[in-house]
Amino acid sequence: MVIEDGMPLTVGIEWIVVILALGVLAIIGNIIERRIRAQGLDQWVPTYLAEMPHRQPAADEPLDVFIAVCDHYEPETGKVDRATALSRVDAWAETYPQLYARYCDVDGRPPQHTFFYPQDEYRPEYLERLSPLIREGFGDVDVHLHHHDDSPDGFREKLEVFRNLLYHRHGLLRKDPLTGQIVYGFIHGNWSLCNSRRDGCWCGVDHELPILLDTGCYADFTFPSAPSDTQPQTINQIYYAFDQPGERKSHNRGLRAAVGSAAPDNGLLMIQGPLRFDWGRRKWGVVPRIENGDLLASHPPRLSRLGNWLSTS
Repeated sequence: MVIEDGMPLTVGIEWIVVILALGVLAIIGNIIERRIRAQGLDQWVPTYLAEMPHRQPAADEPLDVFIAVCDHYEPETGKVDRATALSRVDAWAETYPQLYARYCDVDGRPPQHTFFYPQDEYRPEYLERLSPLIREGFGDVDVHLHHHDDSPDGFREKLEVFRNLLYHRHGLLRKDPLTGQIVYGFIHGNWSLCNSRRDGCWCGVDHELPILLDTGCYADFTFPSAPSDTQPQTINQIYYAFDQPGERKSHNRGLRAAVGSAAPDNGLLMIQGPLRFDWGRRKWGVVPRIENGDLLASHPPRLSRLGNWLSTS
């Protein structure tokens, strides 16, 4: 059977099928690309693949392991009332010593918990409850900050006012013994350091690194943030990030820290947590899930996770 122009009907149908199939593949490819970008996989997976295979420590190899618990501590999460938030703070202050006072490291220190307290949820009564826990040696309080559509001056003012409140009113933070400056660790809310979200939300300040350095930030502990498009290309490192004029996300790359090397004056120390694929946990039994060091009730710490963390060091 032929159609009027002489082309066999079966050939015409085959071309229609091919065109439709290519269209479907293009749509699927577009969906996958958007998904990859939304989860920031394009930011870190190339680095991850380039650094494989991951080193596994030998069973008889002595290791010094430093564990930093960096809590995005938000007592009012879920928009609860003050009484509920205060009861959450009390539970931490009362229960933590009961659970962990019996344990210590080689220096006699109990497990340390760092409460990165949000500047935008400042309530004196919450910090008054936490302060005794810190003075008893169970951890520390550092700075967490959420902002949106901010300015450099606004960001600086928030940091300086909150830093001074923590130190002078609550006896928290500490001073650099050489400079006398109040110093603090930092976590950026919503991981949007240096305006790193592609949509520009939850920040607004492209050049936050110099402001952090000027106001006494000794290190940033924000990352990893995957699966998020704020995830930098640098993974599983302790490194120095430098402000890049005219660019957002200056911390994407930097200078790896090394034992015996002096800290650069204009670099902010970035201390990252582990990031890798967890082949022991697979979606649909096929796709590996992401191990990003996040500690959740649904994904608590366990020895199998510790092995993954150590393999990224």
